[in-house]
Amino acid sequence: MLKMNRLLLIFGVVCAMIISGCSLPGLGGPAKNTIRIGTLDTSESQIIGHIVRQLIEHYTDTPVTMVSNLGSSIVQHKAMMSGDVDITATRYTGTDLAGALGMEPVKDPKEALEIVQREFAERFDQTWFDSYGFANSYAFTVRKEVAEKENLQKVSDLEPLASNLKFGVDNSWLKRKGDGYEGFIEEYGFQFGDTFPMQIGLVYQAAASGKMDVVLAYTTDGRIKSFDLHVLEDDKHFFPPYDSSLVARNDVLEKYPELRDILQKLSGKIDTETMRALNYEADGMMKEPSIIAKEFLEAANYFE
Repeated sequence: MLKMNRLLLIFGVVCAMIISGCSLPGLGGPAKNTIRIGTLDTSESQIIGHIVRQLIEHYTDTPVTMVSNLGSSIVQHKAMMSGDVDITATRYTGTDLAGALGMEPVKDPKEALEIVQREFAERFDQTWFDSYGFANSYAFTVRKEVAEKENLQKVSDLEPLASNLKFGVDNSWLKRKGDGYEGFIEEYGFQFGDTFPMQIGLVYQAAASGKMDVVLAYTTDGRIKSFDLHVLEDDKHFFPPYDSSLVARNDVLEKYPELRDILQKLSGKIDTETMRALNYEADGMMKEPSIIAKEFLEAANYFE
């Protein structure tokens, strides 16, 4: 009987907590005085998220927690607007210009950054920090031996060869308006002989094995390094800029005034090749993002 009474008491306490809107420790609900960092489900976003977390922990005593695997930039944005997340680790100018802001893309990276910084401050009371220094954009990519043999350095160099080349590409890009295949043909003035739609994750192996001559990849993807591929310069600046930055809610920056200077330490510190190498450690060497972040910050002496 005593055991039954204790169980009923515990059950009653749990019910009371639920009814009152409280959360049991570790079972959801943000803790007070904790900075929450949101990341996408990509290796890139999780590596950067842990870099941000560990940098804050290094310079402050404030608890930091991760809100991982947010499904998209729109989900990230909603989490920020609802107050479920205080900082989003990886936001991309081109993505949020079209998504959160509903604006037309621009070609100039500096202009794109200025727009998102101004609009996020005015519309959402959030600070879009200066870029980390890398952009995760689309990139036309070939095997290194092909680039050397044909002297391919930029996308325009493909034009004399294009009609005989097999092009592997994400299916959604073929139908995409603006910066999709139709827009590419109009901008560069040529198209490829054969086009093969495929999942973006398969294009790297397809290029490395010789099944495809050219593939459309992502500039910071670690598989470019894994498969020893060569990225061609988008010499006509066809793709909108996708420079990456962190975004923080202004009420959090006001609550923790030291945070702004700490986060600004990351601006301009991670270029595209460095991010590609960090992604390779995660996707090619199967290292944990938190370990990659720790080693990166220790090598940089936490930017002291």
